[in-house]
Amino acid sequence: MLFGQKADYAEPHDEAGIPQLNYRGKIALQYNPIAIAQWGLGNYNLFCRDHSDERKKRFIAASDWLCAHLERNSFRLWVWNHKFDWEYRSTLKAPWYSGLAQGQGISLLLRAYRATGAAAYLDTAKQAFGSFLKSTSEGGVAFTDARGNLWFEEYIVSPPTHILNGFIWAIWGVYDYFLATESSAARNLFAQATLTLRENLARYDLGFWSLYEQSGTTLPMVASPFYHRLHVIQLRIMHRITGDEVFARYADKWEGYACSRAKRTRALCYKSAFKLAYY
Repeated sequence: MLFGQKADYAEPHDEAGIPQLNYRGKIALQYNPIAIAQWGLGNYNLFCRDHSDERKKRFIAASDWLCAHLERNSFRLWVWNHKFDWEYRSTLKAPWYSGLAQGQGISLLLRAYRATGAAAYLDTAKQAFGSFLKSTSEGGVAFTDARGNLWFEEYIVSPPTHILNGFIWAIWGVYDYFLATESSAARNLFAQATLTLRENLARYDLGFWSLYEQSGTTLPMVASPFYHRLHVIQLRIMHRITGDEVFARYADKWEGYACSRAKRTRALCYKSAFKLAYY
């Protein structure tokens, strides 16, 4: 997950070189903390290969933006807010925050700290990590279901939807935080969330494709081809991190689905029906 294509984002940037996403319409040009973190991660990874000044300048700029824009939510927890409304089930009203943004922001800041030794990056990551220690009802991004499973939510909605790729990205932010700080809290959160992922993968398996989320809708929200491929890659990385063969087995299984024309077609039909019914 090197984000190499993200590193050379060709769309609008502000005067400081920070990328902005053009959502067009009423939303128009906006800063997206997730996109900025991914842009920074992509440039960091390329910097590790070529040690170019330009790559370093970019990932430092992204890290500085994250430091400058971390702010307290209404529960006094430190989060990266999105300053635009977003249509997801019901509209997410600005400002809204995300477990995905928290995880990827932490991952970038810890790399910036490793590359520079600047304490501000570690301090900001510590502040952002606090959101993983609190439930969504307390202003954080963690949710514990009725079975005791710990989730990190990409979108804070009720009932929670457990978006698979966002959950895994958030897990990696917690894992990076543990590696950088040896925090026992981060170690425990990573272990709990990894167990949740392991025990719930079957719920994301349709027998011909993977689900994007646990939507709770009559028709399931099937992953797009892009997200299905992403799920496979993420599970392979989870296998590398943990050594748990369950992740490798599901990665193999889901990769096999993508190789079947009949299963790809079936997934597309499900995806189209979901969009017609709910969007």
